[in-house]
Amino acid sequence: MSQPAPPDASPNPARDRLILGAVTVLSVAGCGSGIAQRVMDPLLPLLSAEFGRPLAQVSWVITCFSLGYAFSQLFFGPLGDRFGKLRVVTWGCLACSGAAALCALAPGLNTLLVARVLSGAMSAALIPLSMAWIGDAVPYERRQPILARFSIGQILGVALGQLLGGLSADHFGRRAPFLLLTVLFAASTVLLQRMRGRLDEVSTPGRTTGSATLGSLLREFSMVLRTPWARVVMLSVFLEGAFVLGAFAFFATHLHTTLDISLTSAGATAMLFGLGGLLFALTSRPLLARLGELGLIRGGGLALLLMMGIVALVPHLAVVAPACLAMGLGFYMLHNTLQTNATQMAPERRGAAVAAFALSYFLGQALGVSAAGWAVSHVGTPWAILAAGGGVFLTALNFSRARQAEVARVRAHRAA
Repeated sequence: MSQPAPPDASPNPARDRLILGAVTVLSVAGCGSGIAQRVMDPLLPLLSAEFGRPLAQVSWVITCFSLGYAFSQLFFGPLGDRFGKLRVVTWGCLACSGAAALCALAPGLNTLLVARVLSGAMSAALIPLSMAWIGDAVPYERRQPILARFSIGQILGVALGQLLGGLSADHFGRRAPFLLLTVLFAASTVLLQRMRGRLDEVSTPGRTTGSATLGSLLREFSMVLRTPWARVVMLSVFLEGAFVLGAFAFFATHLHTTLDISLTSAGATAMLFGLGGLLFALTSRPLLARLGELGLIRGGGLALLLMMGIVALVPHLAVVAPACLAMGLGFYMLHNTLQTNATQMAPERRGAAVAAFALSYFLGQALGVSAAGWAVSHVGTPWAILAAGGGVFLTALNFSRARQAEVARVRAHRAA
């Protein structure tokens, strides 16, 4: 199979403006995906009361989204490589609009769980394939700041999801945020459809030969998994998702119960996690220049350990609020570095590679939410959050050592 041509690294202002415009539109779609992912967190107590089920059971509205998102990567990544990443993202936005409408209309918990599986499955096309398209269009040495810019939408979505979920729990009911998502995804579909013809010209075209059978799609993933470095990145992001976002699903509940504040206030406080990510996106270039890749990994892991400990143990809003902000900064220092490595771990099948990365990330989340739900029921939210902070710190240290060894290996190979 022929290798795709690397992105043109020569200055081209018109091309760069077109790419940045595309990144903005894709970021809006990513914002919707972030809202859909996290909007249920503050709604868990409301759902528990409405449906008369324990908190651990209604938390499946989060797990189902993660499982739908994870397993759909088996199809969307290779389909993006084959038919064009932006085309599949556009279709995905349209499907997300329909899935959000189903979530809004769901009459009971079982139907809501089915709708959440569909919502996660359709959202699976958006962020991984957008990242893969950026990998096709932007040279590696310029890619991390562009990915950070793209991530602003997803980060804002994570933050807004917490806020919208809290507001809906206290004032508007569980259906309101999904009506908003229906409109947002529909608008993204229209914008991408209008831009797609010009955008396809600046990236590697999809491989359109052959049929997209299940066997061929699975072969794409098997080729990614044969790369040792890809396996390291995927395991690291699996553990990151399990530890951080498994515990984070219960942050609003933890703040609501331990600080005795409303769900709106709890969601607004948890929203600072997303704003910490936005702070990283706006400062990623100088942070990368000052700390380097390894510094971002280690600093992010340490910040997560310390800030999650503060959230778990210090029952004072004036301390917890800035800790949530710093936790978001630390998380995106680590996660953005993992994302950047994911776009380069199998360049010849980048869509499948980034989809495999997302599969690992959301499987980790699904397992993490279930494990955290069990821990919350048996030992309480503080211990669940503390354990997650220690786990992600060890994950960051291990990835840092592995990345250092991989860089040394590549340099030795080039020198040979």
